[in-house]
Amino acid sequence: MAFQDLLNQVGSLGRFQILQMTFILIFNIIIYPHSLLENFTAAIPNHRCWVPILDNDTVSGNDNRNLSQDDLLRVSIPLDSDLRPEKCRRFVQPQWHLLHLNGTFSSVTEPDTEPCVDGWVYDQSTFLSTIITEWDLVCESQSLDSIAKFLFLTGMLVGNILYGSLADRWLSESARWLIMTNKLQKGLKELIKVAHINGMKNSTDVLTIEVVRTIMKEELEASQTKSSLWDLFRTPNLRKRICLLSLVRFVVWLSVVGLLINFQHLRINVFLLQCLLGIITIPANLVGIFLVNHLGRRISQLFIISLFGISILAIIFVPQEMQILRMVLATFGGVFSFVSASSALVHANELLPTIIRATALGVIGIAGGTGAALSPLFMILRTYSDSLPWIIYGVLSFLGGLIVLLLPETKNQPLPDSIQDVENEGRASRQGKQNDTLIKVTRF
Repeated sequence: MAFQDLLNQVGSLGRFQILQMTFILIFNIIIYPHSLLENFTAAIPNHRCWVPILDNDTVSGNDNRNLSQDDLLRVSIPLDSDLRPEKCRRFVQPQWHLLHLNGTFSSVTEPDTEPCVDGWVYDQSTFLSTIITEWDLVCESQSLDSIAKFLFLTGMLVGNILYGSLADRWLSESARWLIMTNKLQKGLKELIKVAHINGMKNSTDVLTIEVVRTIMKEELEASQTKSSLWDLFRTPNLRKRICLLSLVRFVVWLSVVGLLINFQHLRINVFLLQCLLGIITIPANLVGIFLVNHLGRRISQLFIISLFGISILAIIFVPQEMQILRMVLATFGGVFSFVSASSALVHANELLPTIIRATALGVIGIAGGTGAALSPLFMILRTYSDSLPWIIYGVLSFLGGLIVLLLPETKNQPLPDSIQDVENEGRASRQGKQNDTLIKVTRF
């Protein structure tokens, strides 16, 4: 916790910190749009079965010359429950009598139908080509779309695990980490560099090895024992934090990614939606920062994640015809998903001790990556009910918000540097509760 004293001497929020945040923002702007590409590369256009009298140029006859495309479609493709052409079946033989029945069946027997044995015809008015049209991932094969997304996200998860050491190579250069790993000279050098960037030219007169060693004495003593992965679960308070943070990350990332990569299933204009998200996301995140700083980490997360869940569940009850309302709800859902993810990251970083923070974030990140990878598989449940995946995403987000309440509040609290700091916070919290109970009991 004493590192904050050193940070104040080099400028706690100066040019150096602003440059860091700027570079991180630029990298995020480059990377995050890739998570939304599935709404375009895997978009599902309107489609119907290929039928000879409509789609085969070599088929011609006197009977077809005076018929419109709509008439030929009517006699070739049955209607679904919404009186729209079926997407996955066609008549075995053209039903010419349907042209004289005003859209109703008068015969007792239903005409024979069959699957799309000759392939599909896709509407290319919006998307000329997607992986759906290239590989015919519709009807009986529609679940393969979700499996493809699952494999893609699983690859990202495995890549993050395998190449996480490359990221640690950059993280390890922070002055806090260098000092906590007993590399005082390098840590001091980094602090002086930060001070110079922040315009504090006389920092070398104030910052010395002796000053660093004195201020960080307790933390350095606690860090002499080398930390490992198992230390995350060795002590009760840290173990509780890791488990709860992993669970929050799992359910929130599952819901967030489930919404973001499946916008096309909401049957709205995904191009307009992406524009609206780009316009609103930045001011919404600024509002999220305000809430986190004024309401605290726990209450603000509960509020934001609950709004995210409400947005998802509300879409289920809005008819397809009310496109504007569906667009508004989808936009708010996307915005709240970004704010939920960022607020969860802030809270997790503030709950984990510096000495083992990179390892802890890796474990929690694996939990989040697992949830993200599993999220597309829930779309397979659309074969039973179109609303079922969205209900799961919405309910799980509410669950994540409630789990956050089990974690400590970190607003205006110093960052823990060692595992012992985390355990001491737990003891102090329990003692405070015991004292409150004692006062309530002995007051009268």
